[in-house]
Amino acid sequence: MRIGMMADVYKPHVSGITNYIDLNKRYIEKEGHDVFVFTFGDQDYKDDEPRVVRSPGLPLVDTGYYLSFRYSPSAKKLLQTMDVVHIHHPFLSGRLALRYCEPLRIPMIFTSHTRYDLYAQAYLPILPEEISDSLLQAYMPPFCEAMNLVISPSAGMANILRGMGVTSHIEVVPNGVELQRFYQAKPLSRADFGFAESDILLVYAGRVAAEKNLSFLLRAFAGVSHALDNVYLFIIGGGTKQMEAEMQALVSELNLNQRVRFTGMVAYDHLPAYLAMCDAFVTASVTEVHPLSVIEGMASGLPVLGIDSPGVSDTIEDGKTGFIATESLPAFTAKLTRLCLDASLRKQMGEAARQASTRYAIERTTRTMLGHYERLVYASRPRRDNWEVRLRGLLEKFLQ
Repeated sequence: MRIGMMADVYKPHVSGITNYIDLNKRYIEKEGHDVFVFTFGDQDYKDDEPRVVRSPGLPLVDTGYYLSFRYSPSAKKLLQTMDVVHIHHPFLSGRLALRYCEPLRIPMIFTSHTRYDLYAQAYLPILPEEISDSLLQAYMPPFCEAMNLVISPSAGMANILRGMGVTSHIEVVPNGVELQRFYQAKPLSRADFGFAESDILLVYAGRVAAEKNLSFLLRAFAGVSHALDNVYLFIIGGGTKQMEAEMQALVSELNLNQRVRFTGMVAYDHLPAYLAMCDAFVTASVTEVHPLSVIEGMASGLPVLGIDSPGVSDTIEDGKTGFIATESLPAFTAKLTRLCLDASLRKQMGEAARQASTRYAIERTTRTMLGHYERLVYASRPRRDNWEVRLRGLLEKFLQ
């Protein structure tokens, strides 16, 4: 099959979606299929993989995203040779799929990776919540209805889509993780960072961004650090300069400069070694759909503390693979304190977390996704061979 992945942004930008596309592309290609990534901007970037197709776009400050409402003629022509397209962002890429692929009846799959309702509140605070919700409720149902298949990485996200008014059939397919690199990782030396074996190392891995609720996490950690003098927090990842500066300023304000380490961006190949060195994974994000970083922490044998929300609550089993707390600072801090105080509980939960992570193996999720691709391609062939579709194809070529 020829499979087109359509994304508003791709490497060198780092995010859960770009990691998802990169990983799935590699594993689908191992099965003998050709996968093309269609995206915008970074046209001077030298890709380390084949079949990445970039169209011009207007950079949006330093977000890594580009604004564009069309593909280049060559990208459009190539896209229309795909057997199936998989859309990872519903607005720019999604609209182009409807414009370029729907007339030719190329099967379209959409995966809802993001809590767009909460992202709107984080990045457009001047927009009343009622307006952002109304816009999503107006856009998402007809968009999903136009898709041949809608994928949700978690049951919680499927419920969010239902809440937006989406009535289309939704398949829940977890995002896969390359688990072996985390199972087999050798931990970094604690001594190299100035830590003792008896120190308790907590770790957050992900973007330093408003929607990740890091200020909440830091305030909870401050409460624990004042009670326990051997607890430290690693924050692995980066974000905009402004957000990084705000978080570092908060660390200073909370008098945590000696207890919190910002590593900045870490190469993905090095991440397993960082996680293997630590004792527990912590996150306060409530915007996750299917938190890959949480699964990676679990695969590393770490218990996880998170906040009750879609995605996170779908992944962590409270009291078994970690703790789920409410978005209440005292409640979250109390569970974080318990996790730090009880080493045997951390070990027990970490072993259960590692075992639970097996359900997210990339090999398993790739087989599931390929099954959906093949089914849709097979079902589309009689329709795509009829005279109406051939005529549409000729018109598309004539109008290029």
